[in-house]
Amino acid sequence: MAKNSDSYRASVLIVDDESAIRDSLRMILEYEGYRVEEAGSGPAALARVADRLPDAVLLDVKMPEMDGIEVLRAMRERGYDVPVLVVSGHADVATAVEATRLGAYDFFEKPLQRDRVLVSLRNAVESARLRAENRSLGIEPETLIGAAAAMRKLRETIDKAAPTNATVLITGESGTGKELVARAIHRASGRRERPLVQVNCAAIPEELIESELFGHEKGSFTGAVRKQMGKFVTADSGTIFLDEIGDMSARTQAKVLRVLQNGEVEPVGAERTVQVDVRVIAATNRNLEDEIAGGRFREDLYYRLNVIPIHTPALRERLEDVPLLVEYFARRYSEANNCRPKELAPDALGHLSALPWKGNVRELKNLVERLLILSPGEAVTREDVIGATGGARPELSSGVLAVKTLREFRDVSERMFLIHKLEENNWNVTQTAQSIDTPRSNLYKKLEQYDIRREEATREQP
Repeated sequence: MAKNSDSYRASVLIVDDESAIRDSLRMILEYEGYRVEEAGSGPAALARVADRLPDAVLLDVKMPEMDGIEVLRAMRERGYDVPVLVVSGHADVATAVEATRLGAYDFFEKPLQRDRVLVSLRNAVESARLRAENRSLGIEPETLIGAAAAMRKLRETIDKAAPTNATVLITGESGTGKELVARAIHRASGRRERPLVQVNCAAIPEELIESELFGHEKGSFTGAVRKQMGKFVTADSGTIFLDEIGDMSARTQAKVLRVLQNGEVEPVGAERTVQVDVRVIAATNRNLEDEIAGGRFREDLYYRLNVIPIHTPALRERLEDVPLLVEYFARRYSEANNCRPKELAPDALGHLSALPWKGNVRELKNLVERLLILSPGEAVTREDVIGATGGARPELSSGVLAVKTLREFRDVSERMFLIHKLEENNWNVTQTAQSIDTPRSNLYKKLEQYDIRREEATREQP
């Protein structure tokens, strides 16, 4: 393997609880020209990655406190796209499958074969270099961030849906990431090397939507000065994403139904149809069943689209993910603008975690960027957040008031309170339990009851 050049030495983070193994790997990698960093535990590895992203990670599976699979899952949930090479001394098929599902670049069994590891590591570093180059050009796929139960379920559904050719209907409020879901499905599908063509049905005038989707012949209507290929033909052998399909006219709905039934596209003004092989993913923020009842959407098209239904949860339904999203957006902003990200004070994060977020993740992203630009201090404070949100406070948020029963109100309020107090105490369970005057065992029960998770939470032994 060629040594790294003097001008740039790629960095590798070794994560293993055994110092002897770390020392051995360090010697090998430094001889090959890598810069090496070490972490002796899962939480230490996450802290290292948050501080400075390495070019690759060598991650052991068997570790106390937090195993390698948990670390890999946490990295994925936080949006770190660094290539991870997983090492296991007790390899089994289930572990390898789970590591692969979570995006591991490679999987090795101990004892390690030096040459194989070095070849894979070289390829992984090159992969990271290309991603960094794409980021510098503004080409970076956004990621579905979140550790909440609703997000874990969403990822599981994506993993099941992606390998198939089944039609997918994504529903959810504006700003919840429906486009990201569509892109994730395409990237994990057998069509990933073919085009993903996106069409915003609400943004195209009704008189042009048919021509945009299906194409037209020269002279087929006023202004048709040349033949145009439609989006369905462009997406042939790939995927087409029909965003805001609830805004589509009845005439266009009928032609989309024909494509789904027979794979036939009829360009405007053409005498013959064109055969295509396209996977359709559709999305809407409307209730299509209500649209059907009102005569505005075809019932037969709805059933053709709704083979695999996927719902993107509102941010108020997964408020525990707010800190992860804030960290991700702050990191992306700092990378794009070549500046050091500002820290958010715990009480600022706690405040953000209890707001209603009517605009969902899109609203949070915009607010994070505004706070990073306009906050005067080295860290973003709770007062900065209150000022940037026009004085919005969690006590009377619509997320709380939207519940229907007293029990739901109690549960939502208690969950928000716990998240806020955990953030105030930097997710130290012992300190949080003391601050709210409850036994630590009771707080653990509440964390489990409300599915409140934070991988780096301190679980001190008695």
